Amino acid sequence: MKYLVTSIVLSFLSFFGGFQTGNDYKKIHSDAIIVDAHNDVVQRILEGEDISYRTTEGHSDLPRFKESGIDVQIFSIWVPPQPAKRSYFEQANRQIDSIDSFVLRNQKQVALAKTTMDIEKFIRNGKFVVMLGMEGGHPIGDELGNLDFFYKRGIRYLTLTWNNSTSWATSARDEERDSSRSLKKGLSPLGEKVIKKMNELGMIIDVSHLGEKAFWDVIRTTTKPIIASHSCAWSLCPNRRNLKDDQIKAIAKTGGAVFINFAPFFIDSTFSRKERAMREQNKARIDSFRAAQTKNNALKDVSVEEFLQGEYIEIRPSLSKLIDHFDYVAKLVGIDYVGIGSDFDGISVTPIDMDDVTFLPNITRELLKRGYTAEDVQKILGGNFIRILKTVEVH
Repeated sequence: MKYLVTSIVLSFLSFFGGFQTGNDYKKIHSDAIIVDAHNDVVQRILEGEDISYRTTEGHSDLPRFKESGIDVQIFSIWVPPQPAKRSYFEQANRQIDSIDSFVLRNQKQVALAKTTMDIEKFIRNGKFVVMLGMEGGHPIGDELGNLDFFYKRGIRYLTLTWNNSTSWATSARDEERDSSRSLKKGLSPLGEKVIKKMNELGMIIDVSHLGEKAFWDVIRTTTKPIIASHSCAWSLCPNRRNLKDDQIKAIAKTGGAVFINFAPFFIDSTFSRKERAMREQNKARIDSFRAAQTKNNALKDVSVEEFLQGEYIEIRPSLSKLIDHFDYVAKLVGIDYVGIGSDFDGISVTPIDMDDVTFLPNITRELLKRGYTAEDVQKILGGNFIRILKTVEVH
């Protein structure tokens, strides 16, 4: 049976602190409250999949979530920033509708939480808990009132930008690519109002995907903890999506945390080069496969990564490389400021021994092997997120 006392998380962690040997990692994993701060399975739901049942697609579904030990999964509401018949606002609203429908169909097993009190109640009742985050501020547009609307619908963190900038905040991609200096980087005056409004509402500010100039504007503006919901350490893997040491320290100083992304190109600095070389070596095969897709409906939804599964095994980073990022952040700023932000179903390739959500116990095992206590691991697995959510909530 799971245990959760949201109002006294530290007491909860202390209670299980007796498991210091690390011998029974499955028991420690099972007893912990596990929160994954970022999963993109909503996109599969939109394509018509019913994740109520075990599937052979992607990284997650309800049976696999339950098998993994995850108690609280943040489902990402992400709207592609391309022109479409529906507005970004309408598309985001439709995605939330799809989650509400999923919860309703599975109400004996699943519940949508909006507060830490909800989390405590639902887990006590044996429910798999869904929470909502929004990836990219473009569905908000330039209307602060839209923040109120989406907060009421259950959005509890907002990733300020995706790869595309908004009119009020610049993304990491745009800040890096703009060499002409024509782009006004950072937060605009409206962007500062967005931050203050989020603080007022009790919506967590998420700086994953955010440009460095915009990041420091957020730090100067916020009065509450912030998170990076799915990012890694730049010092281990220099990538614009990763965080430099001073950024990690700044996040920790707010009381927030960095939630580690499982994407190989964010955890292994050699992966992108290896992938390019491997794809070049297999260019003829890839071209033939893509040509066959146009004639064979059975191949339509098969990705190149799936087609080249055997070749990817040779270049996928080790689980140890992933754990290095947890370890780095914990050693840099402390155990209270790191957690899990898998990006499952938003990434096409995963590290070895992290094939889908059911492999999450391996993180517990490897952290214990590195000398982390059961109490440390329980903070990383979920305690840190719960603490941040409770701090940001408006009571």
